[in-house]
Amino acid sequence: MILAGGLSTRLYPLTKQVPKPLVPVAGEPNAVHLIRYLESYGFDEIAINVHYLADAITRALGDGSRFGVRLTYLHEEELLGSAGALKQLEAFFCDGPFVVVGCDDLTDLPLDKLFAFHAENKAIATIGLVERAEVAHYGVVVTDEHGRITGFQEKPPAGTERSKLVNTGIYAFTPGIFTHIPPATFYDFGKQVFPSLQAADAAFYGFDARGAFWCDIGTPDEYRRASFDVVNGAFRIAHTHAGGIHATARVELGANVRGNVWIGAGAVVESEASITGPSVIGEGVIVRSKAAITRSIIWENARIGTGATVRDAIVGIGYAVADGAQLDGTVVANE
Repeated sequence: MILAGGLSTRLYPLTKQVPKPLVPVAGEPNAVHLIRYLESYGFDEIAINVHYLADAITRALGDGSRFGVRLTYLHEEELLGSAGALKQLEAFFCDGPFVVVGCDDLTDLPLDKLFAFHAENKAIATIGLVERAEVAHYGVVVTDEHGRITGFQEKPPAGTERSKLVNTGIYAFTPGIFTHIPPATFYDFGKQVFPSLQAADAAFYGFDARGAFWCDIGTPDEYRRASFDVVNGAFRIAHTHAGGIHATARVELGANVRGNVWIGAGAVVESEASITGPSVIGEGVIVRSKAAITRSIIWENARIGTGATVRDAIVGIGYAVADGAQLDGTVVANE
């Protein structure tokens, strides 16, 4: 299951028009990257809950056939939390172990090894964990020497953390998890399900996936990091070119493109404009003459005006940056 029902408020104003599952990373919605990731491990039956801008998600993803999977949609009129959404699909998951991921996860965490660890320990729930040097912005998970979870810390201040392993939001469950989730009730994994597993002394484990790539693109800073890691070649996404200029893009004579830059289909970079990487220029973007873009992400069909300066910024879909405007370290989008 891909959890995709949230309101995406951490990415406002970008997600005033675009729901979080469709936030692009290197020219493709992150939900597409997730579907391909799941399919690569043999998951061809995928459920996805939708609520905010649901029609945009279903139009973009369709029935899943073009990705080699079958998508089942749960349309939530009222959001019931991460676990509450899963509970509504109990019948879908009754046959055996299954995986749950968030729509803002970009990762190569090895699901085959996660499931092997889950089965070896006869676990009811297993959380995928990665290591972070600084953990103050994450949910920290504490395990014993066998990987059994003994505690949690939510965004602990520096120096107080009991572990460097953080919760990725990638979970392996067995159907027994549903006995810990009441029906028709707002229920959350982190705040309710996981504490109940600990209280019941259930077989609840953390899989140490240190070395795997993982990023939660749900904040502007992490979204930038993930996008630039792809463009710089630090993380490779299947079916996605890491950088370069699409064959249908036009970079005019006299334009200056340097560093690691991704330029999408149909984009136009006019003469005397400059783009310095790492940067992402989406499909159909027009960069006018003498505009300068540095370390920025420009979403599809945006317009960067003549002589505008865009530095360390994110520009939303179809947004027009005025001639001569200066954007520095900001996020702008149509609302």
